[in-house]
Amino acid sequence: MSDVKIVFRKYGGALHWNHAGRILGEDEHGVWVAVAAGTLARKGAEPPIAWDFPSSMLFPRDAWWTASFNGPQHRAAIYIDVTTVPEWREGEVTMVDLDLDVIKMRDGRLILDDEDEFVEHQVSLGYPAEVIERAEETARWLLRAVEERQGPFGGAHVRWLSQVV
Repeated sequence: MSDVKIVFRKYGGALHWNHAGRILGEDEHGVWVAVAAGTLARKGAEPPIAWDFPSSMLFPRDAWWTASFNGPQHRAAIYIDVTTVPEWREGEVTMVDLDLDVIKMRDGRLILDDEDEFVEHQVSLGYPAEVIERAEETARWLLRAVEERQGPFGGAHVRWLSQVV
């Protein structure tokens, strides 16, 4: 297993969330990465914070999202960022966060979050029409897939999350 730096950027290149992880392996859904409880994460250049829960992150090979399957300490069981396709190079995975988040809470609620930020950034960050369309299409697909427990949202994370220490 090897270490990886996880780097989310905003459209235009500004640094967003970034932290370390450890590659667990791959399956038909993509690359699975462990993020241990206590991992230090930074939002841009802000001071680091320690996450008090473990998660297993999934980076699909050719889809516009990344997912975090969180340990039971977190109120969100699944947190999915709509992003550009993750790109891998030399110990780092990078993607552009496109604001929209699909969240499955522990109580079963399914939420599409940050729609207001997405609308605001379309103007302030100058999202091209094709990026807007792809992000909206991805969010709709994710809502259905999570609700219907399709693909990686049907329990594929269990074996990977069990390996996170």
